[in-house]
Amino acid sequence: MSDTFKAILVSRDAEKKQSVDVVDLTEADLMEGDVTVAVEATTVNYKDGLAITGRAPVVRRWPLVPGIDFAGTVIDSSHPDWRKGDHVILNGWGVGETHYGAYAGRARVKGDWLVPLPEGMSAHDAMAVGTAGYTAMLSVMALERHGIVPDRGPVVVTGAAGGVGSVAISILSSLGYHVIASTGRNAESPYLIDLGAAEVISREELSQPAKPLAKERWAGGVDSVGSHTLANVLSMTSYGGAIAACGLAGGMDLPGSVAPFILRGVSLLGIDSVMAPKPVRLEAWRRIGTDLDLKKLSTLSRTIGFDGIIAAAHDIVEGKVRGRVVVDM
Repeated sequence: MSDTFKAILVSRDAEKKQSVDVVDLTEADLMEGDVTVAVEATTVNYKDGLAITGRAPVVRRWPLVPGIDFAGTVIDSSHPDWRKGDHVILNGWGVGETHYGAYAGRARVKGDWLVPLPEGMSAHDAMAVGTAGYTAMLSVMALERHGIVPDRGPVVVTGAAGGVGSVAISILSSLGYHVIASTGRNAESPYLIDLGAAEVISREELSQPAKPLAKERWAGGVDSVGSHTLANVLSMTSYGGAIAACGLAGGMDLPGSVAPFILRGVSLLGIDSVMAPKPVRLEAWRRIGTDLDLKKLSTLSRTIGFDGIIAAAHDIVEGKVRGRVVVDM
């Protein structure tokens, strides 16, 4: 095992100008934790793109190794749940934001942050799912808890060609839902239909200022866009329906009306993947193992090496990435 390993390090100077460098680190450079993991695969999420490009204040500790999730093998542990050789996954918990993250050959983290790699799933598979797919599953679970089952009617998925959207479509369609995919990239329609979408609509239908109430079109949905898109989705949700909100690719604002909530009994379900408690994480990954067709992972993902991370980070915030990006370390 090499004493040094490559890492991406984001830093700021006295004028708060951000720089991104590839550096060599040793385990002595890592932050505190009771488990050290050899990172075998990671991914490039939208949040990772924001961290590397500096387009949003994702990084809150300087300098920092970004990368919010990884899969790998435990190489050292003083935590009672983990032993050397265990295969693990990490999503969130501030990793890649306030704690050194995945874009390095090693990661030292708290054992309480880890979950086991599902049986039959490789590290590469797990990162083809990644935080985006795990968030999609949390969204599906929230809709189910609210009683949004396939018999209730269609469900909409916004930002459909992105990571969350791609996995959400695959999961929902495999569970028997009639999925309406909303995308700003019409050329991706065949891809979305191949994932399981029954209909594809243009993002333009949802991007203008929303009416307080519009024609009822779906019983529920998964929204990763926010802003006018989420306001429109809510205004078109049928009586007693629910929308799981898990992203802000279109903006952090919600320029809508209370009308869907007080006149149609619509519910807005907030999805937080970063600090979700461990039992919820374990159930989400168990469901991913049973409800996501792993054969579709090759369709909804592409693979790059460590040297491609920075370019992929810029591409994802510019809307040039379809589905998931897996990094084989």
